Amino acid sequence: MPTQDMTLQDQELGQRLTALTIGMDQLERRLSRGHGVLDSEGLVPIYLGQDLVPAPTYQDWEEVHSELAALDQATRHIAPSPRRAFLEDMLRSLRTAARLFEGEELSFKEKLEQLVGVPAEPVSEDVIQDLQGRIDTLLHDAGYRSGTLAERVHRWEADGAIASADLSTTFRALMNEAQRRTDALIYPTGDYTMALNEVRGVPFTARCNFNAGQMDLNVDLNFTRSALKHLVCHEVFPGHSTQLLYTRAAAERGESTPDVLLCTANAVTGCVQEGIGDQGVHLIDWVEDTNDAIHMTLRRLRSASATSAAWYQMGAGWSEDRVRAFLRDTSYGQPVWIDGRIRFASYSFRGPFIASYWHGDEAVRTVRERIHPDQRAAFIDTLYGQMHSPRSLMMFQA
Repeated sequence: MPTQDMTLQDQELGQRLTALTIGMDQLERRLSRGHGVLDSEGLVPIYLGQDLVPAPTYQDWEEVHSELAALDQATRHIAPSPRRAFLEDMLRSLRTAARLFEGEELSFKEKLEQLVGVPAEPVSEDVIQDLQGRIDTLLHDAGYRSGTLAERVHRWEADGAIASADLSTTFRALMNEAQRRTDALIYPTGDYTMALNEVRGVPFTARCNFNAGQMDLNVDLNFTRSALKHLVCHEVFPGHSTQLLYTRAAAERGESTPDVLLCTANAVTGCVQEGIGDQGVHLIDWVEDTNDAIHMTLRRLRSASATSAAWYQMGAGWSEDRVRAFLRDTSYGQPVWIDGRIRFASYSFRGPFIASYWHGDEAVRTVRERIHPDQRAAFIDTLYGQMHSPRSLMMFQA
């Protein structure tokens, strides 16, 4: 939906949806006091729109459900479109979040389908085997021809691992180039930058700590240059930090509906947010060599494997030892990464969002690969300038 096609109805619904979501965030934080299903993170971890759409003060969840019902009714009057699809998916997601915040117990299947907005199933074994086959071919072309596929992956990662003393310098060089490309191809990011913040003992690989101006990096893991490049693109340019800068400016100028301010919400929007991050290297045309191709394919394999493993762990009731063996034999991930995926999947609210990486990446990738060059500008405007669920994004038409 280009800016000129926005209606007053779109703006009003966007305003109300944003207020509702931020109001839910504040109510959950106030009632849980940092000990609810989201701990201290809240429903919207990073919100830059306090002066544009302030949070209403809800007294209880009954008020939230009343506004959800009213927005449901308003959405029914919108013609079938990507906008309507997104609003339907987002309202279902928020209804599910409210139920969880109230203490209702939901199955992992219900959380995947209703909160995250993705299928409650593992990734197809055919897809996983196809990715393994591609990695096998790429490693062979790179000279890694002896040993099992797992052994060759481990050897390739060990050979290319960045020394700990060089991490910060490599990070800055990659970030500078990523920003240059992002400014040229996505959005002018101005003087915004991030510092590298090395952390240990955490369940994530990297994290965008936007308000502190830091990219947190789990240095219990080893990183190749291609892996660190991907993380810079995911967390900073053109990923999460860029999306935050873009959406704040677009909402302030009235070029986007106010709900773009919800880009970090722990809701159905999370899929496309993670998809932008995981497609970041491609969005700024930065696959340089075979090593990059190996890592990007390996990343997709690990995302697919983690999605399947989370389902086996939380949906099918596999033991942690069985899940760990599956991840080891399928993804060839480092033990610290495997342990982190198992911890992530077990979290009551955030756990199902492990699937948002695979499904969000697939949605953004599918649309990116099918557009013509003359549709790119419209695609970028749609991707960054609107909120989407995977379903609404897949409806993109330039």
